[in-house]
Parts: sequence; C-alpha cells; structure tokens
Amino acid sequence: MSFEVLVFLILVALAFDFMNGFHDAANSIATVVSTGVLRPLWAVGWAAGFNFLAFFLFETKVAATIGKGIIDTGIVDHHVIFGALIGAIVWNVITWLYGIPSSSSHALIGGLVGAAVAKAGFSALITGELLKIIAFIFVAPLLGMMLAALLMIAVSWLFVRATPRRIDGWFRRLQLLSAALYSLGHGGNDAQKTAGIIWLLLITAGYSTTRDSVPAWVVIACYVTIAFGTLFGGWRIVRTMGQRITKLKPVGGFCAETGGAITLFLATSLGIPVSTTHTITGAIVGVGAVRNVSAVRWGVAGGIVWAWILTIPCSAAVAAVAWWVGKFVL
Repeated sequence: MSFEVLVFLILVALAFDFMNGFHDAANSIATVVSTGVLRPLWAVGWAAGFNFLAFFLFETKVAATIGKGIIDTGIVDHHVIFGALIGAIVWNVITWLYGIPSSSSHALIGGLVGAAVAKAGFSALITGELLKIIAFIFVAPLLGMMLAALLMIAVSWLFVRATPRRIDGWFRRLQLLSAALYSLGHGGNDAQKTAGIIWLLLITAGYSTTRDSVPAWVVIACYVTIAFGTLFGGWRIVRTMGQRITKLKPVGGFCAETGGAITLFLATSLGIPVSTTHTITGAIVGVGAVRNVSAVRWGVAGGIVWAWILTIPCSAAVAAVAWWVGKFVL
C-alpha cells in the first residue's frame, strides 16, 4: 500500500466519522430539542462539546474490538478497508435520506464483515466477538428501555405531589445534564469505532502492530471529527426520534437520556461497540410505554426495528461490491 493510498483511506474513514456524528446527532439531541429545552443550534453545540470531552474519560477498548476483534487482521488490506468504509457510508446516506434512525456502528461492522467475506470467506470472521455484538443489537435497546422505564416510574413516585408546572421546570434543567451524559456516551462509543478502523489500516500498512495501543493522534482526530459532524446535525432523523415514536416532555426526555447514557457507559467500559441509535430508541419507547402503551407509535417503532435488522446484511452486501471495485481503482 502506497503512502498516498493510506492517506486517502484515512480521509475516507474520517469522512465516515463525520457522517456518524451527522447521522447520529439525533441520538444526542432529539429529546432535548423536541421537549423545547434547547433550540436546535444550541443543542448540537452542547452535544458536540460533550462528544469531544468523552476523549478524556473513556479507555479505547471499543477501538481495540473494532481494530482486531471482528475480522482476522491477517487478511486485511487496503481493499478490505475501502470496501468496509464505502459499505457503511452508502447505507448511512440511504437511511439519512429517508429519515430512518439506523445504526452507523452496525453499518461499519457490516461493512467489515462483507469486505472480509468477499476476500477470504467466512473463515475470516472472529465469530465470538461478532456474536457478542449481534446479541447487543437486542440487549442495548432492551436495557435502555428497562432503565428508562424504571427511572420514569421512580420519578412518578418521588414527585407524585408536585404540580406538573413545577416538575416541568425542574426537569427542563435536569435534561441539560442528561443530554450531556448521553452525548458523552455517544462520543465514547462511536468515535472509537472509526479509531479502530484507522488503527487496523495502520497495522496493515506496517505503521503499528496489534501489540501496540491505539495511537493518540488517531483517537483525537476521531473525537474532533465526530464532534464536528454532530455540529451539523441530522435534522430529518431528529423529527423521527423526538416526536414520531412518542410525544416527550422534559421529564420523559431526562429519563430516556439517562437510561440510554447508563447503557452506553456500561457497553463502552466492556469494550462492546453498540448502537447509540438502538439504545436511545429503546429508552424513548420505555418512557412512552410507562405513560401509556398506546402513547407509543408501534408502527414507527416497528419500521425502525426492520432498519436495525437490515443494516448489517445490507451494508455487508454493498461492502462486498465496493471491495471488488476497489481492487481495480486502488
């Protein structure tokens, strides 16, 4: 691999990272915008700042999982990385155009799987880690839903004698804290995924080894890039997340964001790359279901679940084609 190709692929990886922040901005800001606590511009600035602050709080366990825990590093070359990134980017663009809150994380994992299988067959996959990631497609939203629902129930009991106006005033302030926590979790888990890809690329090019830690400049670049992506925001998806699943008030927004943040902190500490989209969607459904099962638009939620199911196979298929194309253009 020439140095020029290496630089080009690092830039493509950072483009994906920017799109990740852009596409997944809704995860961090949808509830705080839809409840009217912050205006959209202030909300994305708030989220972007805490996306970057995550760099100082989390280890790089998720980056290590992506870099050497999903596919055999021995079969990786620049064509595989190119195919993985193009597969993830194309799926992100498609889902953004239709306002579907799919997972950038699983698009990237699907891209890696598709490109690796296209080159070396299914033996290139590290099935243990993949099965763990696939399991968390279901675990993360269910855990987010359960925690958000429990928080909503606890708040209802604690403030049973308070007036709705007073509750609204308190939780409009508290939602600033919960939005910050969720943005920390988003930055901590999602930025590391791109860092893992760039690290895998450096290992392939001979600039690093699997025994080394992720280079600091890679991690910093990814956190800065995802923060800038969040600044631009994905407004199509904000509407789906913030209003179409269920109508949210500040107390519900606080419970959803806090439940989602706890889930992300746990997954990141374990080094498991999870979907921030799945997590906050589950948390929002949990809040709506506590209020009233009929308050959740289950048709919208069901459509989102279908997008979750299709993300890995669809991005893998695009990545396999992109790997083949990459053999001729790189």
